[in-house]
Amino acid sequence: MVEIELREFKKMNLNGATIIDGFPSVGMVNTIAANYLLATLNLDQIAALDSDRFPAVSMIYANKPKFPARIYASEKLKTVVFLSEFRILPYLYRPLAKTLLNWAKEQKCSLIISPVGYPVQLLSIEKELDVMGVGSTDRARQRLVSSDIKQLNIGIIPGISGLLLNEGRWANFDVISLIIPIQPDIPEVKAAVRAVEMIDKLIPEIKVDVAPLHQEAERIAERLKVLRKQAKPMESQPPWGIYE
Repeated sequence: MVEIELREFKKMNLNGATIIDGFPSVGMVNTIAANYLLATLNLDQIAALDSDRFPAVSMIYANKPKFPARIYASEKLKTVVFLSEFRILPYLYRPLAKTLLNWAKEQKCSLIISPVGYPVQLLSIEKELDVMGVGSTDRARQRLVSSDIKQLNIGIIPGISGLLLNEGRWANFDVISLIIPIQPDIPEVKAAVRAVEMIDKLIPEIKVDVAPLHQEAERIAERLKVLRKQAKPMESQPPWGIYE
């Protein structure tokens, strides 16, 4: 059984807060979006996630070591970001999704937003990406309606985002999965920009300036590629006990 340890650095009153899932389960769309929100909203790190199944690495930012999976938040903005740069293997999806949801309930947060990229053929690069959403509860679905976001009628939501929807429905907790179309030959940056625009619509407490987002998203994507390349040797090594 995979165990995820949550190490709290700082306490905040997050009653009613919204969580943005930045765990990269399918592509990098949500991770790029989460990195931009983290910097733009000036969120503070309040906790870290650790497991013997995570890569044995330390992420260095501003000369400081950081765990590969972290939680950032703002008490004033009632906004939380879960973030990780390393490639998360599928066997970690379920324990991470449950850890995220359990923590959200403990903190009395009100909503989890989980963007997920999915490939679409014949999508023009000039065409505005048609983002859709899925809500775990009637409340979440009404929020999509109020934000003028189309709802997916039929389909499959993969990875952590799909698990959060299932667990949210079971626990009667509001989860919104934002389905962001991507195309293999089009950078995920454009999709990440759309994800941030939709998150901005869903969270009235924040106002995100999307004007500089295109260039910043490019820099974030390049940084993530470098970090992933550096961490790849450690990611490829199965942790002890994985086959027990």
